[in-house]
Amino acid sequence: MTAVPLSYRIVGRHRETADTVTLDLEPTGESLGPFEPGQFAMVYAFGIGEIPVSVSRMAKERLTHTIRAVGAVSRALCGLPTGASVGVRGPFGTGWDTVAAQGHDLLVVGGGIGLAPLRPLIHTVLARPHTYGRLNVLAGARTPDDLLYRDEFPAWEQTFGAVTVDRSTGDWTGRVGVVTTLLDEAHFTPTDTTAFVCGPEVMIRATTRSLIHRGVRADRVRVSLERNMRCATGHCGHCQLGPLLLCRDGPVLPYDLAEPLLTVREL
Repeated sequence: MTAVPLSYRIVGRHRETADTVTLDLEPTGESLGPFEPGQFAMVYAFGIGEIPVSVSRMAKERLTHTIRAVGAVSRALCGLPTGASVGVRGPFGTGWDTVAAQGHDLLVVGGGIGLAPLRPLIHTVLARPHTYGRLNVLAGARTPDDLLYRDEFPAWEQTFGAVTVDRSTGDWTGRVGVVTTLLDEAHFTPTDTTAFVCGPEVMIRATTRSLIHRGVRADRVRVSLERNMRCATGHCGHCQLGPLLLCRDGPVLPYDLAEPLLTVREL
């Protein structure tokens, strides 16, 4: 881990949706250490500032980040062309803990941009199919135009993959409804399942409560939280949630620990 940004160059740029871009980064010199699925980096737009961004793909020294343009820094990063330089520091935070999940059925549930931190987890499991039980990938978005990684859905559906949108538009013929409606179709044994959930907090709460109601243990549900991260090293205190500093103790937490914290409204 490094607290000083290292120089990375944008070597690939793919527009996912109207406001979301995936950037492939390679080091121009020294590179950061290896990332675990679920960890994040602080990505710096020179002259603007930095933001925390989860890694959405890992390949040797290349880092991939999927960024939604919602603020000054994220808009600046989304607007950078191939060949531009950014600063990156990390890796930070906790990962999805794929080791503890070995031998279990897996439920991967992503809502909106929350699918991005889950993508490396999906790739890890697909690369080692005999290490885990049945894989279920459930994805939701506001509209069809907001779905990420649509070209990867066919590969995910080889196990069990399902996609739904809150509101249908255009020629969409797929499912319409919240992501929890997909749980009835998934293939898993609740008492032998590990679940990974990332998305808006209201979606995290609804999905996890539904899973627990079906018999999945709360300590086997992993959720990813992100609130007001600034320094990523646990010193500034901006990401404090109850007794935890999410940049240090999270962002991935077991739901039995996260549940009482989620009663505190996000500002």
